[in-house]
Amino acid sequence: MSEGTISIGRDVLDASHEALRTAVRAVPADGWHLPTPCAAWDVTQVLQHAVGDQIGYAAALTGEPGPDFNPFTPSGEMEGVAPQAFLEDALARAAKAWAGADRDAAEVPVPVPPHKLSPWSGSAACGPDAAVHAWDISVATGRPSPLTPGLARPLLKVAREIVEPLRPRAYTAALTPEQCDDDVAVLLRYLGRDPCWSAS
Repeated sequence: MSEGTISIGRDVLDASHEALRTAVRAVPADGWHLPTPCAAWDVTQVLQHAVGDQIGYAAALTGEPGPDFNPFTPSGEMEGVAPQAFLEDALARAAKAWAGADRDAAEVPVPVPPHKLSPWSGSAACGPDAAVHAWDISVATGRPSPLTPGLARPLLKVAREIVEPLRPRAYTAALTPEQCDDDVAVLLRYLGRDPCWSAS
């Protein structure tokens, strides 16, 4: 993932998907029930939520069925389910749906208010959930942050377009920025996360 600027659209989505994929691969066998920056959820629940949202975006575009569970009330139980395969299926569905979207269309359907965005903003809007939950999982399991300033900048731009109508249903209140914040910290605080969060 480049430290430089990542353009709005599929580049953001691809980078966000890779961040989530990397974070999930690195979860240790005993790490699935560790606490995360999403206060009510453990690592498994964050993964379930992120997977559900990716399927939701794909379903909005294609008309196919959405997730068979509520992403906002993840169970935390995945007996008999391989986490990486569970994730890869959702990422493949989202990537395929966006690849088939009409790039020249004025708007495409998305599962969050305002329920329609330009193809480029829509595909980028699918990214913040993946990338920021990748950060949740990584810091919960003691891994380096997958977010770079080059990815955080376009994610923040898209987040500012879509997040406010979703508070407090899907996002907690933004935290006050601090003078020393870099682009990653600004994004995390905007999405209600403490960039210095630690399980301890």
